[in-house]
Amino acid sequence: MTPQFKTSGLPKIGITQGDINGIGYEVILKLLADSRILESFIPIIYGQSKVFSYYKKNFGMEEMSYTVVRDASQAQAKRINIINHTDEELKVEPGFSTPIAGKASFAALKLATNDLRNGVIDAMVTAPINKSNIISEQFKFKGQTDYIKSFFPDNEYITLLVNHQMRVGFVTNHLPLKDVPGAITKDLIIKKLKLMNNSLVKDFNIVAPKIAVLGLNPHAGDNSIMGSEEQEIIKPAMEVAKAQGIMAFGPFPADGFFGSDAWRKYDGILSMYHDQGLTPFRVLAVDGGVSFTAGLPVVRTSTIHGTGYDIANKNVADADAIRHAVYLAIDILNNRHCLS
Repeated sequence: MTPQFKTSGLPKIGITQGDINGIGYEVILKLLADSRILESFIPIIYGQSKVFSYYKKNFGMEEMSYTVVRDASQAQAKRINIINHTDEELKVEPGFSTPIAGKASFAALKLATNDLRNGVIDAMVTAPINKSNIISEQFKFKGQTDYIKSFFPDNEYITLLVNHQMRVGFVTNHLPLKDVPGAITKDLIIKKLKLMNNSLVKDFNIVAPKIAVLGLNPHAGDNSIMGSEEQEIIKPAMEVAKAQGIMAFGPFPADGFFGSDAWRKYDGILSMYHDQGLTPFRVLAVDGGVSFTAGLPVVRTSTIHGTGYDIANKNVADADAIRHAVYLAIDILNNRHCLS
């Protein structure tokens, strides 16, 4: 995921602070501690400079300098830039979920998403939030992705989990398991296959991508002995997709597919529900994984780890995930630029 930006200037990447009581600031600080990374992009942190300084001091990084800017147009190359979502003093309580942290994470996300939609920044990388403390009258979404999608009502999206050798997408995402079978339809599978195929071509520069489709039931239904969705919904959807030029294969039983290393033969994997794709991805993506919101006209990536309250402020969090998220965002910008 090493970036090589091909436009005349460095890309402006907005980085949201996430939950101020989690590991968001720690991984951001560690990401930017090596000044050589500033040769690749212009970082703009949407957060609070006082909180940045708080963690900077705690982790012994007092020498790290930054510039507070009013808006992204003022951001300077080879500098860490911070846009304050508030000038108020924020109470930081590492390891705890608080209303203040929820309000702050939403304020930063809102600022960054507005700038992303308006083209003020080139891409956005989101640090983890706590869904339980961010919920409010202004934020009634299942997560950051659904909130960001609300800024682009004309676009459908598919979440892709990405590392250097695997790309996993979901037909359904944050649904209770009992609701998954009823939500899976022929039209939805076709839509997700199109979104994944288009992203693999446009965002990952893959010619004629091969997509593996997983079954819903154990053993992919075993010829309808353990469920009929494969025969009645998934296969017919795949046939329509194939007729439209999409190279879709399967449906495969998920256990054997990942257990036999068959996943290595495909450019993308479409799972039927959240844990079916996420669990093996977390196990196999040992170098860290990134979540990419594919299908939108903008580029947004994020870490797949959570707030890490249990290790917050202990200087043990690893910055690899957010580093990969930044590099993937730049790679996708490059690939889209080449096609424009």
